[in-house]
Amino acid sequence: MKLVVSKSNLLRGVNTVIKAVPTRTTMAILECILIDASTNEIKLMANDLELGIETKVEGEIIERGVIALDAKFFSEVVRNLPENDVTIETDESFKTVIKCEKSIINIIAKSGDDFSRIPYIEKNDSIVMSQFTLKEVIKQTIFSISDNDNNKLMTGELFEINENQLKVVSLDGHRISIRYIELKNNYPHKKVVVPGKTLQEISKIIPGNVDEDVFIYITHNHIVFEFNNTTVVSRLIEGEYFKIDQMLSSDYETKVKINKKNLLDCINRSTLLVKEGDKKPIIMNITDGNMEVKITSFVGTMKEDIDIEKNGKDILIGFNPKFFMDALRVIDEEEVTLYMVNPKAPCFIKDDSGKFIYLILPVNFSNVN
Repeated sequence: MKLVVSKSNLLRGVNTVIKAVPTRTTMAILECILIDASTNEIKLMANDLELGIETKVEGEIIERGVIALDAKFFSEVVRNLPENDVTIETDESFKTVIKCEKSIINIIAKSGDDFSRIPYIEKNDSIVMSQFTLKEVIKQTIFSISDNDNNKLMTGELFEINENQLKVVSLDGHRISIRYIELKNNYPHKKVVVPGKTLQEISKIIPGNVDEDVFIYITHNHIVFEFNNTTVVSRLIEGEYFKIDQMLSSDYETKVKINKKNLLDCINRSTLLVKEGDKKPIIMNITDGNMEVKITSFVGTMKEDIDIEKNGKDILIGFNPKFFMDALRVIDEEEVTLYMVNPKAPCFIKDDSGKFIYLILPVNFSNVN
């Protein structure tokens, strides 16, 4: 095999597919990036058997072939090469020479025949949305998945399609994030759970352009994302997702309208008093026209008043400050509306147009003062 690729194109391709190289595996071949120049295209591929990424790279194929190179080493080599064309040449015994300007690096590659290729997925009925929309909805929900593998479904996000609407849900047992996306077309009903890791990696590699689309294909076991010259194939998480509709009550005893930035800045200041690992709640004392935000920790205390519009009853309620900040950071609206029932029931952050719901469970603060 012999091919010539610009360093910038090669590095972009390597940085894209390396997201699917496993950090720990007993199969050494999976620690490699496959370079496939067996046809008229140069393709780079990585696969950890749960997530596979393939991307096409522009370049010149002088001699066709397929090889597998250690991903970490190859990535470091490419990153440190001069900004010029890179020639990769391999002989029959997989001795590989990487040349760029006056740099010549000799390494031993592996046979591409042993590489676990990304499974072929039949692509019917693509779901289309802008790259920007997908990237945004991941950012707006991914923070509330669980990182605990004990409940696999909590480590993923629900993607539910109803006609021209995509509903994305994540939860971790303490909070729920829900976003509703209006799609360009109508689609048959589909309901799948996509691994959080897949979505995190997609959000890192997708450019996120408003005027460029991503095409999504869903099968029984897999989901495929296609954008630009890249294909991401992921296994789905098996099982029935949590029935959350019964938790989404529209009843409330207290409704609060508040400037989002003022509330976020206030909670952020309060966390300066909390050391890492400390689980001190913020306490909100909501009365007519005013929310008093208070925190008490081993470092000291803080109290701040924020102007609000309140309907309904006064309430004294406590929350994990991080959970509130995570939700507020991904809301673009200038004002947010909070709905509460009592100090032991969830707080809802909702918008009037029905684009999002963030549910946050309160914490018991009776012994915190």
